[in-house]
Amino acid sequence: MPFLTYPPCSFHGARGVDFRRSTKQRCESPMEACRNKQLLLHFDTEKTTALDFSLEDSLQDKMPQTPPFPAMFGSSGYNNNLYQTKEEDYSGLYYHDNNLVSGSLEALIQHLVPTVAYYPDRTYIFTFLLNSRLFIHPHELMSKVCHVCTDHQKLSDPSADKMRIRKLAPKILQLLTEWTETFPYDFRDERMMRSLKELTHRLSTGDEVYRKAVQQMIQALIRKLATHSQYEENLAKINSTVTDRLTVLKAKPQSIQRDILTICSDTFTLAQQLTHIELERLSYIGPEEFVQAFVQKNSHDNKKSFTDRKKASNLEAYVEWFNRLSFLVATEICMPVKKKHRARVIEFFIDVARECFNIGNFNSLMAIISGMNMSPVSRLKKTWAKVKTAKFDILEHQMDPSSNFYNYRTALRGATQRSITAHTSREKIVIPFFSLLIKDIVFLNEGCANQLPNGHVNFEKFWDLAKQVGEFMTWKKVECPFEKDRKILQYLLTAPVFSEDALYLASYESEGPENNMEKDRWKSLRSSLLNRM
Repeated sequence: MPFLTYPPCSFHGARGVDFRRSTKQRCESPMEACRNKQLLLHFDTEKTTALDFSLEDSLQDKMPQTPPFPAMFGSSGYNNNLYQTKEEDYSGLYYHDNNLVSGSLEALIQHLVPTVAYYPDRTYIFTFLLNSRLFIHPHELMSKVCHVCTDHQKLSDPSADKMRIRKLAPKILQLLTEWTETFPYDFRDERMMRSLKELTHRLSTGDEVYRKAVQQMIQALIRKLATHSQYEENLAKINSTVTDRLTVLKAKPQSIQRDILTICSDTFTLAQQLTHIELERLSYIGPEEFVQAFVQKNSHDNKKSFTDRKKASNLEAYVEWFNRLSFLVATEICMPVKKKHRARVIEFFIDVARECFNIGNFNSLMAIISGMNMSPVSRLKKTWAKVKTAKFDILEHQMDPSSNFYNYRTALRGATQRSITAHTSREKIVIPFFSLLIKDIVFLNEGCANQLPNGHVNFEKFWDLAKQVGEFMTWKKVECPFEKDRKILQYLLTAPVFSEDALYLASYESEGPENNMEKDRWKSLRSSLLNRM
């Protein structure tokens, strides 16, 4: 699958510039949130962990009878202190200081299934459903859950106490509701849907109230899957219309006279439209896609995980969007013939990046910086000489990769705090630098074994992965508050962009080669690209 690609940047910026706008309404920037709330920020640059959230301040929308995502994860592991009071091995589950640290797969599955007197904590449900696919296919897990429900809980026994079933059925329905709402992509598998319908049929038999509740759950799932399918079809249509700019320029020169400044000359508006694209694509990434795309084989266990790379298409689409935006920025800069026009485009994108930072859209910010630091752009020395780079230096400083992206992580923490205490929908937006989020998750996976020497599942690792992905779940559920501009969105998504070779050719045509190596490459590119048309 494609990974985010961006060139090394030279980071040499100053600090302290206030990016406040004087003419437009704006929300407090992430760094201002850090300063104004006097946050105490601590980051371990050797090991990345998700941020802790307070229960009271979390704003994530709620699932039935359960707390929002940020509230699920505290600083310690999963705590089931209603049942465990000391370090012990309890029915195949091992606890330490009231925290579940490991267990056999079968015991963990048993722990997932409700009883008349017990319902699993939502923290456990999310953590186990997310990570169990490292050991067992979701459809196999669903089959085992059905087996535990029907056999151990005697749902298949027509003579079972009806009152007991009436108490148990809502809890099982609640578990299935959480599964279908949080991991709907699992139910694209016909085996999953079949097991779901079989189990819910047992729940709703003879009870009109539960029958309606089951119907509502299944209808909501079907609507969600239909929406996801429509989104993927639309995405495929958009991708099919994207063409190479050099090809279009050669075939129909007049059809490509538009550029970003003719489409949108306001930096704040463009940053808003970029945020629309980011939040839409984030919203369709399932939490399980992180596990399925990046955890193919655990080197410590020497055992392949039960995952499927093909099921991470929405995550891949988001990665491809980052790369497209970087190339679009580079294309827009290299296109103009006159250097004063190129300088104007550079300054325009610097201001767009600044607005993205203030919004909390760090992914578009980094994509823009990456585009401006591509070699075909950075070599345009005469153009850059006409650019006021002070603001760009500061943006680069904020995204400086040194000390494990300390500056960015500090800004992200500020944006997160601003989101938690938000008074407006604009202040809720947090769009992380996605490449680094993926890197953190991969680092966490590779640093810990899935299984312990005794064969137990390493639930402590499960917990840490769930904290990282759970934080992402909070961010992706924010609705974009800005008004859509269809014309701008269409341009951002479909405007032809130069390939890397075409970017170099355009760069050399704008500012000639400076040495023999560049001259040779220029001749080669002219021969291969222009004569091919």
